[in-house]
Amino acid sequence: MSKVKFAVAGLGRIGKIHLENLLQMDHVEVVAVMDPMEECRKYAHERKIPHIVNTYEELLVVAPFDSVVICSPTDTHADYVEMAAKAGIHVFCEKPLDLSMQRVVEVLKVVKETNIKLMLGFNRRFDKEFRKVHNLVKEGAVGQPHLVKITSRDPGAPPVSYIKQSGGLFLDMTIHDFDMARFVVGKEVEEVYAKGAVLVDPAIGEAGDIDTAVVTLTYTDGTMAVIDNSREAAYGYDQRLEVFGSKGMAQADNNYEDSHRLYTNKGILGSLPLHFFLERYAAAYRSEMASYVASLKNGDAMAVDGTDGLRSLQIGLAAIKSLKEKRPVKIAEIGN
Repeated sequence: MSKVKFAVAGLGRIGKIHLENLLQMDHVEVVAVMDPMEECRKYAHERKIPHIVNTYEELLVVAPFDSVVICSPTDTHADYVEMAAKAGIHVFCEKPLDLSMQRVVEVLKVVKETNIKLMLGFNRRFDKEFRKVHNLVKEGAVGQPHLVKITSRDPGAPPVSYIKQSGGLFLDMTIHDFDMARFVVGKEVEEVYAKGAVLVDPAIGEAGDIDTAVVTLTYTDGTMAVIDNSREAAYGYDQRLEVFGSKGMAQADNNYEDSHRLYTNKGILGSLPLHFFLERYAAAYRSEMASYVASLKNGDAMAVDGTDGLRSLQIGLAAIKSLKEKRPVKIAEIGN
């Protein structure tokens, strides 16, 4: 069976995860890597990648390949996807595709015209616990869904320098929850109402963002979802999901280092949740990339396509508008 040839653009934390997963997959060959940082190029050399370059323009011509995995900074994603599409190269791109709705629409038009395949990196869809809840809902196990609850809290805030260019909490963090809110019940969001505050670090507020938020979503059929976020949870990475319906409830809890419990006359002790997304979603990243490769090889539709990315961005922009204007915002106000 012929191998699918890959290139990777960007070897930061996510780029390294995807590279390592690709290197361990059958029927896949990584032929080229791009990163402007010398230490990242050294990392690729140590893994014996045949072609290692400094720029994306060099990457696209250094060797023939079928697909590029884009893990570079957010402000490069749209241009890089367009360039790959025009070269007839399939794309896996980390989210978001861009922070502008108009720019995303432009890129998706190019993707459609060039007939390449595009998948976006919403890895939480591939977490086995979250997917189990999704499957139970789809099978009708909880009946008609009435309420969705999502908790997403990081163990520590990112650097303020990152927040200044990330689009803020709703577009760099909650966007995963917006995608999950759509995915877990298979419904579209009609209205967004967001409340936020700076309760963790004043520097985040000075940078124009918030670090704590509660977002209420109303779906087109009246079903509701509540998302709570924090940039800092003292006990670790808190990732939980619940769907309540007419027949019952399905939940996904945190993952833990181990499942031990110590019972004494002072109380009950156990392990903390896995500390960060690299550990919590390690298996999900592997499943995500396996799904992408399988879709390329079999000609199947992508599990997460450009429209999914557009919808999540739309909800995120509605949340930003809601926070600023202190009112519920209809998705229709953001445009398509």
